[in-house]
Amino acid sequence: MAAPRLFRPTARLFSSRLASTALRSNIRQSACAPSILRRGYATETGTKEVTVRDALNEALAEELEREKKCYIIGEEVAQYNGAYKVTRGLLDRFGPKRVIDTPITEAGFCGIAVGSALAGLHPVCEFMTFNFAMQAIDQIINSGARTHYMSGGIQPCNITFRGPNGFAAGVAAQHSQDFSGWYGSIPGLKVVSPWSSEDAKGLLKAAIRDPNPVVVLENELLYGQHFPMSEAAQKNDFVIPIGKAKIERPGKDLTIVCISRCVGLSLDAAAELKEKYGVDAEVINLRSIKPLDVETIIASLKKTGRILAVESGYPMYGLSSEILAQCMEYGFDYLTAPAVRVTGAEVPTPYAAGLEAMAFPQVDTIVGQAVKLLRL
Repeated sequence: MAAPRLFRPTARLFSSRLASTALRSNIRQSACAPSILRRGYATETGTKEVTVRDALNEALAEELEREKKCYIIGEEVAQYNGAYKVTRGLLDRFGPKRVIDTPITEAGFCGIAVGSALAGLHPVCEFMTFNFAMQAIDQIINSGARTHYMSGGIQPCNITFRGPNGFAAGVAAQHSQDFSGWYGSIPGLKVVSPWSSEDAKGLLKAAIRDPNPVVVLENELLYGQHFPMSEAAQKNDFVIPIGKAKIERPGKDLTIVCISRCVGLSLDAAAELKEKYGVDAEVINLRSIKPLDVETIIASLKKTGRILAVESGYPMYGLSSEILAQCMEYGFDYLTAPAVRVTGAEVPTPYAAGLEAMAFPQVDTIVGQAVKLLRL
């Protein structure tokens, strides 16, 4: 009976309603967003609507300008402005020695990037998708993450690995996987995952400036999405500290901890919980997977007494499992109900649209689990 009980929270995903036609349409529009996107006008407070794609592009440009040792390497990053147009215009501005196209050889160009980082440069290694980064896993872990320790602290490795990760749309099992738990489990790596445009800019700049190897897990469905960017975030000195979560929505009845695209889903779920049940759910955007901001999570749990962890990764050995374990260790006395996780299903990502929708958390999945947790 242990195994069925273990998978029951994830199995409930298959009982949730399918995503609507409008939702599927919106997802595909985001994934295939136009290459050229325009920013909105500033408001009276100086806030602008900026896409995640443009925020990442701005961060890269500012860091290339600030640090002459910084360069970008990857497939199509130069001549074609990036597979997702994140590096648009950087070749024209900084030249082919700072923005370097490579063949389809992840192990090769990642090894070059790691070697140059060990030699003192600050490379940004872009993977067209982190699914392809598995070809370079030895370079990332055994060379990038381990060398500082194995050299007795003599040889740092200032490198940033970035690219899309996690749930995509219509790309099936080999191109729609979440590697948060993989990289988060490796000593020597820092791992961040942005949701909004401010997250994207601030975390990428922090990653490039950090002397350690940092993995930046983006999401392709967010690239074309607009978010408000404050006047402070538009400045070239804006950096978000790695390891610090953000409370996106304060609440007193339930803590929802989430990452990347699941932040938006959780905020929509929190709004529905408030409207239908009068529940004030606190939504925490982790931002950083490693180091994990356990202090913010436990402080929220102390206030609400209940916690729900949401991620798009697999249920076994994932990020949500770690969050629940930390809550058991450091916040057990604050729990008034068992901690719950909502994850992707224990299946390879299906290609069929209807099955794909059931394989990942949706708003109604989160709401349904919250209602059961609160016994409403």
